[in-house]
Amino acid sequence: MKMKVGVIGLGAMGAPMARYVHSKGLLTAVGNRTQSKADALAAELEVRAARSAANFADCDVVVLCVSLDADVLENVAALAGVLKPGAVVIDHSTVAVETARRASAMLAAHDIGFLDAPVSGGVEGARNGKLSVMVGGDIDTFERAQPVIECYAARITHMGSTGAGQATKAVNQVLVAGINEAVCEGLALGEKLGLDPAKLLPTLMAGAASNWFLDKRGATMLRDEFSPGFKSAHMLKDLRIVQSIAQGSGLRLAVIEQALADYAELLERGMGESDTSALITIKRGAVA
Repeated sequence: MKMKVGVIGLGAMGAPMARYVHSKGLLTAVGNRTQSKADALAAELEVRAARSAANFADCDVVVLCVSLDADVLENVAALAGVLKPGAVVIDHSTVAVETARRASAMLAAHDIGFLDAPVSGGVEGARNGKLSVMVGGDIDTFERAQPVIECYAARITHMGSTGAGQATKAVNQVLVAGINEAVCEGLALGEKLGLDPAKLLPTLMAGAASNWFLDKRGATMLRDEFSPGFKSAHMLKDLRIVQSIAQGSGLRLAVIEQALADYAELLERGMGESDTSALITIKRGAVA
């Protein structure tokens, strides 16, 4: 028998992931904090629109893709009371390592498995089914749930025990933050020097400066188009998680400190809902 899968959290990442699960004939139910989103996707895919955790009771696997640590713990607490023993919750949210461990313990008390499995690849990766997924948790639980993750992932790596997925995502976000800072500063300088973007961008992409952020966001940021993408407010939330981890490790990460200040400023400017490439608006002032 095929697994029954539920998806909770139908935003820019969760909705396309749910569609890929549906394409494999596994999707049973979808849920979202805004009920109208769940109702609309459920009608489109002809699956159940959940109105409470109880509507996922028959699911073998439930996928979470929500925004905040509190959202993860709230959903896990509700699912712990209704899922059958042996079921698995896969959390694709980006949260603290300790949050992942708390969620795992809450579910383990009911013999329900848990995987912390944050993703990288952006909205494009979700839409194309090409996400990179970094997973923490019991290896047997991972192997049971892997067919679900394979629906929307290009690469899946079991990184270790519970919390290892979130730890890996923290490292990922250090690199992402640094790349974003460098690309936005470089392109702001290019604008100031009067360089033609139509020539500059392909030239940079052909050499050592090539990277995902420059490729996917370079042209749009130079046109002042900042629709997400990945929201600046979410990036700030992730960076605060990374900062906490770094402090606990005794490391000083100067890139993170600068990025935290910059994305906090974007929120103060009312650009929290804008894509992270809106960072260039700050860098333009820095090189003026």
